[in-house]
Amino acid sequence: MSPEMVISWAEQGVFTVLLIAGPLLITALAIGLAVSIFQATTQIQEQTLAFIPKIAGVLIALIVFGPWMLTQAIALAEEIFSNLHQFVG
Repeated sequence: MSPEMVISWAEQGVFTVLLIAGPLLITALAIGLAVSIFQATTQIQEQTLAFIPKIAGVLIALIVFGPWMLTQAIALAEEIFSNLHQFVG
């Protein structure tokens, strides 16, 4: 197994992780920004106010994007397992 192949597999793995985590992170970021703007306009400075909307939003995003995320993870796993002979030999 060449160093180029190892780097290629690592790059593909990192890209897949970022691709899978992206929708959830963007959802949490958008909800956090909206709650921050709401807190700034209403001058409510409650620290725990941001947690419940973020958790609910991420759970909804997980329900919406979950099948796609699972498909991406399974595709990477299938590709790794189909090329397993290259890792051993």
